[in-house]
Amino acid sequence: MEAELLAELRRVDQEYAGRSAHAKGLARMPFAGQLHEMRQQYGRDLNTYSHGESFLELFQSRLQPGGLYLLDEPEAPLSPTRQLTLLSMIKQMVAQNCQFIIATHSPLLMAYPDAAILSFDYAPARLVA
Repeated sequence: MEAELLAELRRVDQEYAGRSAHAKGLARMPFAGQLHEMRQQYGRDLNTYSHGESFLELFQSRLQPGGLYLLDEPEAPLSPTRQLTLLSMIKQMVAQNCQFIIATHSPLLMAYPDAAILSFDYAPARLVA
């Protein structure tokens, strides 16, 4: 994403080369603003993280106290160690009144203490743990 924003800034610089600094600044503003916000939010380009690290960083940046989160197989990009990190993040947010509905095949995620585990092998779904 950062690379695309930098490319857009270079394109604007080329297209607005003969125009006033004010016109060039106005054209650059949306891309420069997004780049600044992204750097403020993540500290570095998400492309420098591993796939699992970028998932966790993005996930953590979206969490808000009192939120409801629907997750579909969040373990997919995560190693078992990173799944434990995800569980820790979920635990912290549950303490801040967040709720999570998670579709998973991960035994690690299903082992979350006090989780209500439903099986959708039946209609209607059944509480199994």
